[in-house]
Amino acid sequence: MTPPPPGRAAPSAPRARVLSPPARFGLPLRLRLLLLFWVAAASAQGHSRSGPRISAVWKGQDHVDFGQLEPHTVLFHEPGSFSVWVGGRGKVYLFNFPEGKNASVRTVNIGSTKGSCQDKQDCENYITLLERRGNRLLVCGTNARKPSCWNLVNGSVVVSLGEMKGYAPFSPDENSLVLFEGDEVYSTIRKQEYNGKIPRFRRIRGESELYTSDTVMQNPQFIKATIVHQDQAYDDKIYYFFREDNPDKNPEAPLNVSRVAQLCRGDQGGESSLSASKWNTFLKAMLVCSDAATNRNFNRLQDVFLLPDPSGQWRDTRVYGVFSNPWNYSAVCVYSLGDIDRVFRTSSLKGYHMGLPNPRPGMCLPKKQPIPTETFQVADSHPEVSQRVEPMGPLKTPLFHSKYHYQKVVVHRMQASNGETFHVLYLTTDRGTIHKVVESGDQEHSFVFNIMEIQPFHRAAAIQAISLDADRRKLYVSSQWEVSQVPLDMCEVYSGGCHGCLMSRDPYCGWDQDHCVSIYSSQRSVLQSINPAEPHKECPNPKPDNAPLQKVSLARNSRYYLTCPMESRHATYLWRHEENVEQSCEPGHQSPSCILFIENLTARQYGHYRCEAQEGSYLREAQHWELLPEDRALAEQLMGRARAMAASFWLGTLPTLLLGLLVH
Repeated sequence: MTPPPPGRAAPSAPRARVLSPPARFGLPLRLRLLLLFWVAAASAQGHSRSGPRISAVWKGQDHVDFGQLEPHTVLFHEPGSFSVWVGGRGKVYLFNFPEGKNASVRTVNIGSTKGSCQDKQDCENYITLLERRGNRLLVCGTNARKPSCWNLVNGSVVVSLGEMKGYAPFSPDENSLVLFEGDEVYSTIRKQEYNGKIPRFRRIRGESELYTSDTVMQNPQFIKATIVHQDQAYDDKIYYFFREDNPDKNPEAPLNVSRVAQLCRGDQGGESSLSASKWNTFLKAMLVCSDAATNRNFNRLQDVFLLPDPSGQWRDTRVYGVFSNPWNYSAVCVYSLGDIDRVFRTSSLKGYHMGLPNPRPGMCLPKKQPIPTETFQVADSHPEVSQRVEPMGPLKTPLFHSKYHYQKVVVHRMQASNGETFHVLYLTTDRGTIHKVVESGDQEHSFVFNIMEIQPFHRAAAIQAISLDADRRKLYVSSQWEVSQVPLDMCEVYSGGCHGCLMSRDPYCGWDQDHCVSIYSSQRSVLQSINPAEPHKECPNPKPDNAPLQKVSLARNSRYYLTCPMESRHATYLWRHEENVEQSCEPGHQSPSCILFIENLTARQYGHYRCEAQEGSYLREAQHWELLPEDRALAEQLMGRARAMAASFWLGTLPTLLLGLLVH
């Protein structure tokens, strides 16, 4: 519920007259009680400054509807392109977002080859995979529980590739992950619908088909997989991130454990019949994401994003992990591939107390040598390393944690106008919004700041997929209803002049020629703050402009309320009457406005009311109202009319008098 604007007395009370702006509706008792309850409830759910500073709705024209409900979508976008492909139910959508023009959409139908299907959902072809393969787009779907693939040539011609197991699941609800690297294909999808219930990580296309042993993972949910090219080609690794059931069945132990697993890309299987078709280099390690200061542990991995090092050093690749806990609070922990690699190379094996065989488990061998049977047997029976993977930084703690439930993350590395590097995180929430969080690239003087919450859709809905185009600085976001293209530099949402622009701490934005502008659109260097604590002090004017005075006339003993929009959720808002504080709304106050109720207007309650927003050392006047007695207001109004009539009289007669004098 949204609180109403400043209101006048209820109908039963003496009437009130507003001089500027016009009078508003009254506030019945039931509505006042409801507002009080709503404000109290919102305050109870309050949050610290780790929450977003402001909220913004993306009002651009870059929204396109599917035209129908799409309960399952998969999104594919190539960096630098103006288009995005989205797989839906029995069709593939091609959305185009040309610069300066209206977005458009066309569809390519790929229906299921319906044979014998038991219910309507089973008969559908849900597209679950879109991947560029040369000059063609590979499309794979459930195809009435007979997973199949097609090639799209020139964006429209459909060439059937027939049934292809491992490329698409039997149902769109199944957890699935497919990784392509050259001619190699890796998959977590089961090949048989009613057999092979134990999830495995497979190489389904390449030198030889391999799969993980059935005992090394417990009900895994796969999150992300990647191939890392290391210093020697034979040492290239496959890392995949997943969560699994906790083997510790203690009632106080968490239900899930988050993991990273490693495999050697050149793994050829083992020497014995038991190991010949299995990965022989599998090891797994626990991902730790906990805050000792608050005693909060985040055990459930939700998403992973890998941010390569700009200089190409694979060890410095940053791994951003989104975690949650049983209360749906979230944390973001950042790891390095170098730390992950070191843990697998140097750690002992959990529960194994003998000397490790040579070569040690998990070691990649040159010249495609097979792994000795003894090494495989030790790793297969003790697949977890003892050492845990901890976050980067001296404290080994989360980058930040929040009461919001985050689900997906993408990260953009960018440089501000002064050359300083920032990492900007875009985190999707379970409420269908995106949080934009900036992280300073300087580890010694780093800071994290939640800039804003973005509503990307016309119709509020859960976010199903998100893709980042770092080249064009755009986000592509899909729901069950629509696809949106959202710019990374939404500088027009910041009000409050130079102070409001710099207080946003948005590295994409700066102050130039009386406007808050994108650093990419300005032809010259713009004013940006290098002081995250007091950015407003960089502005040329010492303090922001005062709010315009608004007047309202009220009868004695009437009821009234004043409302002050809380643009910044990090600020404390104070309603002052003359010099006395009448109402205070702290940052945890999540309602959109700070409301001051005046139950029974007395003589001393007339006068000036100011709403002040205090955010650190930044103080601005957000509202200024003057409550006038009705008789005084009427006198002022009559006096104003008299002045206007006098001015009108003289303006009408003065030209006649002047003309007469000239003639005389």
